[in-house]
Amino acid sequence: MGPLTDLAVLVAGHGVTGRAVASVLRTRAARVVTLDAGDPEADLASIGAGEVATFDVVVASPGWRPTSQVFVDAAAAGVPVWSEVELAWRLRVPSAATGEPAPWLALTGTNGKTTTVEMLLSILEADGRAAAAVGNVGRPLVVAVVDPSLEVLAIELSSFQLHFTTSMSPLAGAVLNVAPDHLDWHGTFEEYAAAKGKVYHQAQVACVYNVEDPLTEQLVRDADVVEGARAVGVTVGAPGRSGVGLVEGVLCDRAFHVPADDPRRHDSAAELGSLDDLAHLAGPDGAVPSHVVFDALAAAALARAYGVDAGSVREGLRGFRPGAHRIATVAQVPAAGGAGTVAFVDDSKATNAHAASASLGGFAPGTVVWVAGGLAKGATFDELVRTRADRLRAVVLIGADRSALLDALGRHAGDVPVVEVDPGDTGTVMQRAVETAHRLARPGDTVLLAPACASMDQFASYAARGDAFAEQTRLLLGRVGDGR
Repeated sequence: MGPLTDLAVLVAGHGVTGRAVASVLRTRAARVVTLDAGDPEADLASIGAGEVATFDVVVASPGWRPTSQVFVDAAAAGVPVWSEVELAWRLRVPSAATGEPAPWLALTGTNGKTTTVEMLLSILEADGRAAAAVGNVGRPLVVAVVDPSLEVLAIELSSFQLHFTTSMSPLAGAVLNVAPDHLDWHGTFEEYAAAKGKVYHQAQVACVYNVEDPLTEQLVRDADVVEGARAVGVTVGAPGRSGVGLVEGVLCDRAFHVPADDPRRHDSAAELGSLDDLAHLAGPDGAVPSHVVFDALAAAALARAYGVDAGSVREGLRGFRPGAHRIATVAQVPAAGGAGTVAFVDDSKATNAHAASASLGGFAPGTVVWVAGGLAKGATFDELVRTRADRLRAVVLIGADRSALLDALGRHAGDVPVVEVDPGDTGTVMQRAVETAHRLARPGDTVLLAPACASMDQFASYAARGDAFAEQTRLLLGRVGDGR
C-alpha cells in the first residue's frame, strides 16, 4: 500500500473514535469519508457495496461488529480494514525528547485495565517521563501518536480495538486476565481471547502474563514476538526467575533486576515497594485487595520493561489515586434496622462478571447487599455467583436484561433474598434500588454497586450509572439524617 497521503479512507463510525480518526486524517490522507447512518453530521448516510471498493482502506470504530455489512463488503472487494490502533501505529511521529516515535506499553484484559494503565502512568510520571494514558481511556490513541511532546505511551486496549490490528509492535504488552465477555460482539470465547492475544504481537522487550491465568501464558506462547522478547509472569505470590511478585509484603522484581556484583545471577530480586505503599488503596477491612496488588505488579512490570528504576515504581504507586466509580465509598448511611451504619460503595466500573467477582471478593462473608444487573452482553454468571455467594446478604437486581443473573442466583445462591427493581421507569430505577438495598442491609453491611453488566440499557455510561447511585445515596442520607 502506498503512502497515506495517496489513499482514500472510509471511516466507519462517527462516535468518539470515528471523529478523532477523521480529524487526524483530514490533513494526512487524500480523501476521507465518514460513514454513520444514524448521525446527520456524517458525510454519508449509506454506502453500497460497489462504493466500498472505491476506497483504499476502511478504518473501523470499535462499536461496529466484524459482521457489519461495510466490513463484509470491504473483504469481498479486497479492501483492508484497519482498527484505530492499526492506523495509529502507521501514523506515529518522532518524539521531541528522543527523536524516535514514543514506544508503546500496551495492556488489555477482561478486568483491571484502567486501574493498571493509570498506575503505569503514575509510575512513568514519577520517573520524569512525558507520558499519557491513552486508548480505551483518556485521549484517543490516534491523537496521541501525532503529539511530539509525548515520550512514552501507556495504552489500554479493548478486544474491539485489537480485532482489526495486525502491524503493532509494542515495546511491551500485557494481558491481565481473560474471562468470557463481549461474546455478542466476537461470536465465541476463542475469538475474544485471540483478539486479546494480539497485544503480544511483535512485542520487543516483554510479554507480561498472569501466572494464575494459564490462558494468558498460552497467548504468549502463541505470539509471534521480536527475537529476544521475554515472557514475564506476574503473581501475588513469590515470583519465578522471570517474574514479578510478592514476598512477605514486598513487591519484588526478578525479571529485570541485574545484580551489580554479578550480572549473570538470577537468584536475587529488586524491591519495587511494599503493601504499605498501597495502603491508601485498602478495602473496608483495611487490607489491600489481591487484585489491586496484582494490577500494581503488572504496571510495575511494564514500567520496568521500559527501563524505569525501582525507586520510581515505589513513588508512582504511592502517588496513584484511583479514578471515579472504582470501589469508591460514597457515604456511610445510618442503618434502617438499628444502631450503626451501612457503607454505600460505587464500583460501577465492574461491567463484567470477572470485575464484579474481584469487587465482591474484597468484602467479608455475608455482609454485602449487591446491586447488580444491566446489559449482559451474552455473558453467563454461574462462576461469579457460585464463588461469591458467601459474600451476599441480599441482591437488588436492576436492568432490563436480568434473566441470566436470576438463573445463576437460583442455582447457586437459592437462600439469598433477591429483589427485582421494575425497569419500566428508568428515571427512578436507581432511587428505588438504593432505597431497597438500604432496607435489606444490616448495621456494618455494605451496599455494593458492582453490576457485572454494561449500562447502556438504562444509563448513558457506567459513569452515569455510578453518578446516579452516588446521588441517590446522598439523598437517602439526607432523608435518614432528617429522620424521614
